[in-house]
Amino acid sequence: MNAQEQDRLFALRQLNLLDTSPSESFDRITRMASQLFGLPIAAVSITDENRQWFKSIVGVDHWEIPREMAPCGEVCDAAEILVIPDLLASDCYRNSYLAKSGIRFYAGAPLVTREGHTLGAMCVLDTQPNELSEQEQTMLRDLAAMVMAQIELQHAFGRVDPLTGLPNRNQFAEDLQDMQRDSPHEWRVALLTEVVDVSEISALHRTLGPAYLDGLVRVSARCLQQAIGSGMKIYHLGGCQFVHLVNHASDAHLLQEALRLRQALLALESARAVPVLVRPTVGIAPFCLGKSAVVDILRSAYAACLDARQARKGAGLFSSELDADYQRRYMLLNDIGRALENEDELYLVFQPRVRLDSGECSGAEALLRWRHPLLGDLSPDEFIPLIEHTPMAKPFTQWVLRHTVSQAAAWHRQGEILQISVNVSATNLEEEHFALQLLGEMAHMALPRANLEVELTESALVGQGDVATDQLKALITAGVRIAIDDFGTGYSSLSYLHEIPAHTVKIDRRFITDLDSYERAATLVNSMISMAHDLGYRVVAEGVESDAVYRRLVQLGCDEAQGYLIAKPLSPAAFEKWLHPG
Repeated sequence: MNAQEQDRLFALRQLNLLDTSPSESFDRITRMASQLFGLPIAAVSITDENRQWFKSIVGVDHWEIPREMAPCGEVCDAAEILVIPDLLASDCYRNSYLAKSGIRFYAGAPLVTREGHTLGAMCVLDTQPNELSEQEQTMLRDLAAMVMAQIELQHAFGRVDPLTGLPNRNQFAEDLQDMQRDSPHEWRVALLTEVVDVSEISALHRTLGPAYLDGLVRVSARCLQQAIGSGMKIYHLGGCQFVHLVNHASDAHLLQEALRLRQALLALESARAVPVLVRPTVGIAPFCLGKSAVVDILRSAYAACLDARQARKGAGLFSSELDADYQRRYMLLNDIGRALENEDELYLVFQPRVRLDSGECSGAEALLRWRHPLLGDLSPDEFIPLIEHTPMAKPFTQWVLRHTVSQAAAWHRQGEILQISVNVSATNLEEEHFALQLLGEMAHMALPRANLEVELTESALVGQGDVATDQLKALITAGVRIAIDDFGTGYSSLSYLHEIPAHTVKIDRRFITDLDSYERAATLVNSMISMAHDLGYRVVAEGVESDAVYRRLVQLGCDEAQGYLIAKPLSPAAFEKWLHPG
């Protein structure tokens, strides 16, 4: 089934037409069709995945037939009127269900939604061969339009939000289409108001219950409607988000209007009209009618709103630079699936770690790189945070682990004594079979457990659920070492250390960079090293870039170091050459 058919079936099911009770409003149209054409059979035929179901039919008793070889199915696929003068004379339909049941003539006009999805056909049939004039075809199209008007009338609630009584996103899309038809090339501005940060909605729902959230939405809707005036339409997009359209104006005027709306919502707190603290933010998105799709207008407004919230501003104006940034993120999220299958894009580099007491290489950290075919070499700081909270996080980490284990096993077979470390996210740790799969991959590649170190951030290790705890215990029991990455940047209270089942702490580079020039930095790092040693951890310093910092770490008793002073991240071949320079 192609994507277009999936979208069509989804739209059909959203209308809740299938398998509903007979309706006089539809029966009236089919009776009219039978009388107008002087034919014994007329039907409103809905095309389901594998059947033609009749919402209304006169002249026969059955309510559905197979979709295969049904003329209504062809009407649905082509979205055009179809006339078959004699089914028995048709190569395509002479063996169809209708022909075998005695039907000779068929004519059907498509039932098309405003979004362009064909639901089925308004059709008339006869047991004798027949013809349909141009005037009669026009009449059949008009009857199909009447059926669609009835469908839209019966499902008008699909355009109105029952909670607020305001028009919803679907109505917003329809109204924009009308405006684009009536006033093409004119400029308008969408103002999207987010009453509460969308990331806080679930917490409010859980803490206060759905009734409080519903009350907040209703009160906010009334407040916004009063603020913009009764003559202007405001739409409820869902949650605590609303949008309305205004005429184009200067940036200063638009920002002033947005802040006025925000102030009206803030006044609800002082009047105690809402049960929670609100932090309204307004996103402003100018657009030209006829040149921007509805989805792009809303995306622009969302982007402006998110940008304003992140900048701690009450309102934000959409810009092309902001759009380019979001478009780039969207491209990366779409392209990661292809990159996982294309060996030419993703690759690993390895940054050496050395023992500070001897200068010998103890191992290396596997680091992911992405050479995008259009964007070039990408920083992992750009694409990894995007992927971590998407469904791609699991296959993404599996790729990294598989290639890391493979490379580590290759070096082990060459006789190298190295411990290779690899980063794993909290999301992966919550997978029930994560440890089993990793250990299985190591066994398959004949890699000793002690040769792999799994790095996790403090936020991934602290407060983990039972599944994550079990995965950690399984890895440790099997002999895999665990390291706390970016130590000091997450749960910086060292009291957590005695609860974390790890072997190594890696002090984040921001504490190491100024180690030679700021005594306070040295004092802090010294405390970290001493505390970690007392608790039995090995300590690695990240971001070592100067001889002075290296020497100071030796004085402080740090165990290992990693950074550009020692080596930049290297390809496997370059790492081997660095390891054995002779």
